[in-house]
Amino acid sequence: MRMTGYLFTLLITVATLAPAADWRQFRGNDTSGVALNDTLPDRWSKDENLAWTAELPGRGLSSPIVVGDRVIVTAATGFRQDRLHVLCFSATDGSPLWARNFVATGRTMTFPKIGTATSTPASDGERIFALFSCNDLVCLDLDGNLLWYRGLNFDYPNLSNSLGMASSPVIVGDTLVTQVENDSESLALGIDVATGLSRWTSPRPKKANWTSPVVLTTGDSSVVLLQSSAGIDAIQPATGEVVWKYHDGASTIPSSVASDGVIYVPSHGITALRLADNSSNPETVWQVDRLGPSTASPIIYQDRLFTLNRTNVLLCSDLKDGSTKWQLRLEGPFSSTPVAAGGHLYFFNEKGMGQVVKIEEEKGELVSSNDLGEMILCTPAVANGALYVRSDQHLWKIAPTTR
Repeated sequence: MRMTGYLFTLLITVATLAPAADWRQFRGNDTSGVALNDTLPDRWSKDENLAWTAELPGRGLSSPIVVGDRVIVTAATGFRQDRLHVLCFSATDGSPLWARNFVATGRTMTFPKIGTATSTPASDGERIFALFSCNDLVCLDLDGNLLWYRGLNFDYPNLSNSLGMASSPVIVGDTLVTQVENDSESLALGIDVATGLSRWTSPRPKKANWTSPVVLTTGDSSVVLLQSSAGIDAIQPATGEVVWKYHDGASTIPSSVASDGVIYVPSHGITALRLADNSSNPETVWQVDRLGPSTASPIIYQDRLFTLNRTNVLLCSDLKDGSTKWQLRLEGPFSSTPVAAGGHLYFFNEKGMGQVVKIEEEKGELVSSNDLGEMILCTPAVANGALYVRSDQHLWKIAPTTR
């Protein structure tokens, strides 16, 4: 029995670790937002480091994902935003590889700023899973062939809220974990990636929530962190079993981030929780109110914690005690979460301005501000030395180019 359990855990962990060149889900393969082996351009324009631009048919806040030479992104069109699009482009030159269109079966009403294509798709390397605000969940193979389609509102008619759904699913092993939380019928689901059938469902706090699950790997085991207004439940991805809890409240917009067995939760500012293992409740290491993020999720990079507050000030903090090492004002407003690579942080504000911050020990330096000229609400993706970002109209690849 011990060997069987060990092998099961090992399989889950290995399946979660996608190749470094891919960026398969929201905030990357490990949901950290960090690309360890990539160096990106620190400035770009129409004439420099803009590898290609592809047109998109409609709106979307969802991030691109990268699987091999494929860049996948979702969009929505129509007066009611009820035409759902899953689009695939060549990472090499931006040429369209395929496009699949569907009609929403659930509620498409959202806050005007967002839209139906808000959740970032995910991939296990063989399949693509696209979840929309209307709770339509599409599974395609890498060539765009439909494998299964599930309208979650047929099973759970009240899975909606008036502002729209935004949580992005994650994949651990052969289970897709997603939060569909609202003020009425609030659930988390673990879905079999091969069949689209539910392995488990779990009731969640009845309050609108836009955070996304976080994969936490400790040693040779992985749990998924489900954050809500109540706090955090750590669950076994295959069964939905709750293995530990933190129930002292948490944000319903920015998601947590984890590093080296410590979880940094947007709760009472930021609360750092240390795990002894994945089976007992965590202890509070520190709690600092002034570190509370606004919309962007916190990110850990080069042994420091970075948060972006409501006044668009970037705070760099010590992981040991939460003390502020330095701060830097950026130009906002921001809806997207930054990503990190090559000693830099990359921020995109809603105006389409990409701001690159060089990380130094005693200060942060704003290296460049690069205007793409269109509203950007997505969190970018990083793969193979390139940065991918989208607006409602375009998808861009930012990568070194020769003049």
